[in-house]
Amino acid sequence: MGKWIIIKEFFQYARENKRYLILPIVMILLLLGVIIIFSQGSALAPFIYALF
Repeated sequence: MGKWIIIKEFFQYARENKRYLILPIVMILLLLGVIIIFSQGSALAPFIYALF
């Protein structure tokens, strides 16, 4: 439950301070991180590394 408090506070901060541009950037970074973690050692790795 301790991990989710940080996420909850982040969304609360974005909502209270009208920082809605932060949310899509964070979501894209999280998605890229998940893709990189799950694709290590798979056939997708050369294609993902080509993106960067």
